[in-house]
Amino acid sequence: MEKKIFVTQPSLPPLEEFEVSLKQIWESKILTNNGPYHKLFEQELAEYLGVKYLSLFSNGTLALMTALQTLRITGEVITTPYSFVATTHALWWNNIKPVFADIEPDYFNLDPDKIEAAITPRTTAILPVHVYGNPCKLEKIKQIADTYGLSLIYDAAHAFGVKINGESILNYGDLSVISFHATKVFNTIEGGAIVCHDAKTKQRIDYLKNFGFAGETTVIAPGINAKMNELQAAYGLLQLKYVRQNIEKRREIAMYYRSNLKGINGISYLDDIEGVDHVYPYFPIFVDEEKFGMSRDAVYENLKAGNIFGRRYFYPLISQFPSYRGLVSAKKENLPIAEKVADKVICLPIYPDLELDDVDRVIRIIREVQPEVHQPEAALQTVYGEFPIY
Repeated sequence: MEKKIFVTQPSLPPLEEFEVSLKQIWESKILTNNGPYHKLFEQELAEYLGVKYLSLFSNGTLALMTALQTLRITGEVITTPYSFVATTHALWWNNIKPVFADIEPDYFNLDPDKIEAAITPRTTAILPVHVYGNPCKLEKIKQIADTYGLSLIYDAAHAFGVKINGESILNYGDLSVISFHATKVFNTIEGGAIVCHDAKTKQRIDYLKNFGFAGETTVIAPGINAKMNELQAAYGLLQLKYVRQNIEKRREIAMYYRSNLKGINGISYLDDIEGVDHVYPYFPIFVDEEKFGMSRDAVYENLKAGNIFGRRYFYPLISQFPSYRGLVSAKKENLPIAEKVADKVICLPIYPDLELDDVDRVIRIIREVQPEVHQPEAALQTVYGEFPIY
């Protein structure tokens, strides 16, 4: 059997370099509580990302939960059903009611027009997601937040390093939350951060993630323990040395997919957005059953049979999980675009160490499972764009 290829694989720094960091940690015996690696990583990461203030966390979900506490969010928050469940779970754990609004049809982010229609007197914030690292409609959403006096927190878990017209998209909104989970473009095994815009807000975040301590004997808020430890921080510092080359490898794989999937009847994918520096965290394709001649799930199962393990990100919608499907805003008729996209998506494998021969395997299965009656004449060629597939 051919080897298994999963949707992602973590990028790791050279082990010998990490061993040097571990030796220094062992000698210092400082494992946590804002140690030297933590301080240095926070500083260098903020510089790399082009943000003024950044607070490190042990994982992205705790960062998102703390972001809501930082701005004292209550009541209702408008968010997307098309995301990973952590987006909405963070609201639930803060006793906040999620209100789902539909997504826009081009890049599947929260639709600004649907946001405005969902605002009620209990709405206190908007929580959009930069899905697949593609920026939301930043100016339109800001205008809505400003008009109605709402806080704006971006779930930027997919958007590490993404820029628009040279500016980090993490600088938009009141806060942005990023994830450094092992599946992400940049990982610290587990980890995350909150990006903010002023020293006072960062200080509040730092208090909240450390039990609310503002000094040795002073606790100013019911905080949580969400600090990043020294091993994660040392690992993250090493990762920064290699992140640019890893993003470039991801870009090459994304371009290869696009070149070789182009022209397959019923298969579509997302193109780059003009003015955006993309980081290619995912490579989603969308299967039109009528045009392709086979359902998304059938394609997904055929890939699995060939030891290719893609993921249907994001299916089912968050709004369809038991915790949320009783909400009025979770009704399918309120979310027609999100429902349609969720039924079509498969994220194909993409990570820096993925060989192009393995990408060819993925493409070959997609081509071979398509019923012949649905194959355009171009699909019988042996070369597509720049890249041979046979």
